[in-house]
Amino acid sequence: MDISIDLEKYISEHSSEEIPILNKIYRETNIRYLNPRMVTGHNMGLLLTMISNMVKPKYVLEIGTFTGYSTICLAQGLIEGGFIYTIEKNDEIISMSEKYFSEAGVSDKIKLINGDANEIIPNLHILFDLIYIDGEKSEYPDYLKLVLPKLVNGGFLLVDNVLWSGKVLDIEKNNDKTTLAVHKFNEMIKKENRLEKVLLPLRDGLMICQKKL
Repeated sequence: MDISIDLEKYISEHSSEEIPILNKIYRETNIRYLNPRMVTGHNMGLLLTMISNMVKPKYVLEIGTFTGYSTICLAQGLIEGGFIYTIEKNDEIISMSEKYFSEAGVSDKIKLINGDANEIIPNLHILFDLIYIDGEKSEYPDYLKLVLPKLVNGGFLLVDNVLWSGKVLDIEKNNDKTTLAVHKFNEMIKKENRLEKVLLPLRDGLMICQKKL
């Protein structure tokens, strides 16, 4: 359910420019990987940066590092002494993200953990001001159960790909494991009375939630 290429181009032309390091990551990701659309990209990256700058978090949790684009965006708003814990399951792409963290000058603010988020998160004894979920879509419901207790009251939860190319509109037709999991996650968010929430049709759908005080 992505927007048209022409409309996305128009949006980009009327938004702030992509900083050089992010453009470099975007280009290399498209050259090296079979699923380059997994990279955050210009418009979503700008929104993540803006939200991080508004929240001014001390601790951020990210599920799904990929090549590091979104991690660098989220790092922009960290307060002094702030830190991002980012979890990536695929050990083959870690070297690329680490290279760009260093080039962007944010390596000292990022702890990249390789492994299964479902096993790692319970062992993170930290409360986070901002959490961004963009990992395995089939595991979204599990992630939600794990991260909500780790989110401070008043903190923000951001979740990408919640429209899943529009497949969530017809789960009888699109009844594969991933679509059903994304739909289940959306229903869990809808019923979660601890969260204020809004679903935005940006790219493949971005859920923005705030945990009530």
